[in-house]
Amino acid sequence: MHSFPAEIINVNQLEDLLSTPTPKVIETFKHLHGDIIILGVGGKIGPSLARMAKRAVDMAGVQKRIFGVSRFGSVEMKKNLKKIGIETIQGDLLDRKFISELPRVENVIFMAGKKFGSTDSTAQTWAMNVYLPGMVAELYRHSKIIVYSTGCVYPFVQVKSGGATEQTQPDAHGEYAQSCLGRERMFEYGSLAYKTPAVLIRLNYAVELRYGIQVDIARKVHSGTPIDLTMGYANMIWQGDANAAVLRSFEICESPANILNVTGPETLSIRRIADRFGELFFIQPKFNGQESETAWLSDASRCHTLFGYPKMDPDQVLQWTAKWIEKDMPILNKPTHYDTRNGKF
Repeated sequence: MHSFPAEIINVNQLEDLLSTPTPKVIETFKHLHGDIIILGVGGKIGPSLARMAKRAVDMAGVQKRIFGVSRFGSVEMKKNLKKIGIETIQGDLLDRKFISELPRVENVIFMAGKKFGSTDSTAQTWAMNVYLPGMVAELYRHSKIIVYSTGCVYPFVQVKSGGATEQTQPDAHGEYAQSCLGRERMFEYGSLAYKTPAVLIRLNYAVELRYGIQVDIARKVHSGTPIDLTMGYANMIWQGDANAAVLRSFEICESPANILNVTGPETLSIRRIADRFGELFFIQPKFNGQESETAWLSDASRCHTLFGYPKMDPDQVLQWTAKWIEKDMPILNKPTHYDTRNGKF
């Protein structure tokens, strides 16, 4: 049984929780050879992943440089990463000269990509999600590479199926998902051509208190906005648990590239999540539509077998989120569009 606080009272406490390495992550870092570079560290997940990596290095008692690369639209984020010992490098990853001058290190985490607005700027989406991966696969062909991907590359599956497994053939809907499959193919090609050890992380809704499907639903319940039930089910995983699984995935990099679904074990009902927020807010949720028989769902049994079950219970996340929203705490204002069924983000 894991002990967690009843409430998260501020951003510092939240970020500390998201970046606390598990004993197994620390053990992984004791045996991991070489330095680490995180490409695209400036997104929603990157800062807490970088912090967890740095804390794991320190707690393992080893010496490693950790580089974080991003355009860094947020000066504050860059400053905070530098403060904890991440060596920040600012620039445009689509600039060939810039990436050619990046440090060559043994361990790469590739997080760069474009999702929201991808329908309106398709060329930029394909450049970030396919062209850039091709360049990175070649540049870091002598490294281990962890690649962030998405469960959106899978087809919709029956809600009662338990989700798509790593053996399910991709069937990407819409240009965003197609470009994400293209990203995977570029790294798969690099892994085969250069014998680069790699793992493709098909992540399905990592969440924390500032964003995630549960934040989207909580805000709608709280404001009285009707919730569309057409995409009636989803997976989610606490971002701290996802970070731990990803960092441990250096252990399973191989050629040809490995594939790993990362999400929680539950198929969660959108209606039930909304009803739970209704109980916590003392508000009756409003709904539109009916649940479809299919949804984007992933089966992460292999991840749980390799690295253990997520420590965070979904209901704990819902309780924390309700209090966070009620107190009008900071959110990222980046809706997940979990209810999108046509692949247009």
